[in-house]
Amino acid sequence: MGLGLLHFDGRVVDGDGRPRLDSDDGEELMHVEPGVAVALGSRPLESPGTLYVTSRKVIWLSDADKGKGYAVDFLSLSLHAVSRDLEAYPFPCIYTQIETGNEDEESKSSDSESNVDLELSKVTEMRLLPSDAEKLDTLFDIFCQCAELNPEPHQEGEEENTWFFGDKEMGDAGSDSEWQLSENPGNPIGSATGDHDLSRRVHKLQINSQQFEDADEDEEFHDDHCLAAN
Repeated sequence: MGLGLLHFDGRVVDGDGRPRLDSDDGEELMHVEPGVAVALGSRPLESPGTLYVTSRKVIWLSDADKGKGYAVDFLSLSLHAVSRDLEAYPFPCIYTQIETGNEDEESKSSDSESNVDLELSKVTEMRLLPSDAEKLDTLFDIFCQCAELNPEPHQEGEEENTWFFGDKEMGDAGSDSEWQLSENPGNPIGSATGDHDLSRRVHKLQINSQQFEDADEDEEFHDDHCLAAN
């Protein structure tokens, strides 16, 4: 299903009017809540219908008009929350924000259903009002569970920031790991940058430097001792 709110007419004709699910995609019915009114954007509140929450999307089907229904997939829901602020809206509800995709795209079809879909695709807010306001928390929990089943897909080329630990991970990390670890003030040189030979050379240089200092001290002590003896 594309981004945004869409018209839904996939009722099971020979059943009890429930929506037809995409079983091939593993879609499952998670919750059914009758007596739910819906308000789309700034439009007036519509007569109650039945809310179906599946593992993929939210579907609302009108009880009065069997040809009316709306659906939005969870990937299109950027926010959902329980709203009890009567100053923000006159009734307690589940408030949702909807991603509409590319709003610049316009359909050239003259088909009436396509025009309905085009109009619905501009809706960015939807409110769901159960007849029993005590069901709001239950619906919110169901929304949260289903949202977790539909994580945002990673865009191609998108990379996650990852910290690497250990010699093997350092070898696989590439230049980014070298930059991160070389900036570590606790270990600015050596194996943290992936150059183990450099580490050994620096360590050897430090040892040689200490040997030179010891040699100088020994020579000064020897000269002082000789002067004292003379």
